[in-house]
Amino acid sequence: MMIGSLGRIWKAWSFRSYTNRSVFSNGLLWFGAGISIAEILTGMLLAPLGLAKGLLAILIGHVIGGAVMFGAGLIGGRTGKSAMETVAISFGHQGARLFAGLNVIQLIGWTAVMIASAAAAANTLSGVGSSVWSVIIGAFIALWIVLGLKNLGKVNVVVIAALLLLTLVLSGVIFMGDHVPQAVGDMTLGAAIELTVAMPLSWLPVISDYTRIAEKPFKATAASCLAYFAASSWMFIIGMGAALYTGQDDIAQILLQAGMGLVGILIVLLSTVTTTFLDAFSAGVSGKTLISGLSEKALALIACAGGIGLAVMMDSSSFEEFLYFIGSVFAPMTAILLSDYFILKQDHSEESVDWLNLALWLAGFILYRQLLDVQTPLGITFPVIVLVMLASALVHKAVGARCVQSR
Repeated sequence: MMIGSLGRIWKAWSFRSYTNRSVFSNGLLWFGAGISIAEILTGMLLAPLGLAKGLLAILIGHVIGGAVMFGAGLIGGRTGKSAMETVAISFGHQGARLFAGLNVIQLIGWTAVMIASAAAAANTLSGVGSSVWSVIIGAFIALWIVLGLKNLGKVNVVVIAALLLLTLVLSGVIFMGDHVPQAVGDMTLGAAIELTVAMPLSWLPVISDYTRIAEKPFKATAASCLAYFAASSWMFIIGMGAALYTGQDDIAQILLQAGMGLVGILIVLLSTVTTTFLDAFSAGVSGKTLISGLSEKALALIACAGGIGLAVMMDSSSFEEFLYFIGSVFAPMTAILLSDYFILKQDHSEESVDWLNLALWLAGFILYRQLLDVQTPLGITFPVIVLVMLASALVHKAVGARCVQSR
């Protein structure tokens, strides 16, 4: 009886995951996104704060970033639109194409950076060669794309279960040794929160691509954000703990010295695939708004191939700064979208370009770039998002009132 019951539960979960419309499947997808080498490496940068303050920064940053991420994902879930389609709500259908193009560029770029970083780590563990590993990792990402969201259910259950087990082993290696944690360097709490906030906010132009088909938009978006919160926070803690307890800033070397060669390779490979698949697939979704003649899957495969090529041919650090520059486009963009949808409750999708919102976005973008070196207790990204949201609401209400008076 118990075996039969477990079988029925497995079939139910598998079917819901197969359709990728359930709360469970959305949560599973984003739990996989949070288990990432990038999160571990960023967590290592928080080590100068020490364990207690570092944990505080990780929690505050993920709560702030997760809240904004939830708002963006909920819009896609309720409207049934992809991330870049929702942007038309604020900027018009032609205005949204600008952001879609920038999103495709940054997603291909981040695909390359993720592949290159993972390949370097895998090469340290195996000595096979970074270029070979770039092709292998890229091939697995392409396989995930070919399987597609509807067919990833059963595969994701197995892969995430394996990742969960492997990262538990990694956590044990780092935290159960005889090392005494030592904080080296200097960092403010605000700077640490800004680093932490950046991770969930990097998914703002992506999350609606996956919540748009959810049967229960609110619950699916909440599950996505909570699952990402849990996994990403855990990876940050692993990274910070690795730096504090081992004194190293190279996760591959830590894995190698712990004798986790094969296990380390599996962690690097699976975590990179489950995260970077979302980048490549969303590049295809955004590309669809620009090139209607090809399917999302075909465009995603092209993006994946571009990412592999860049990872093999270029030093990823040479264009990371450019990618951060493009990424700063999306904080003020999302702020205006949140203001239009939740506060002003207006939709400009039928317009070609909403020039007022485009001007507000440009002002927000300039403000964001000017304040990058400013230290606040909550970093800079979140305050800028709040300021742009309020400014957008006030400007639109003032313009609306003036139009009424002129009549």
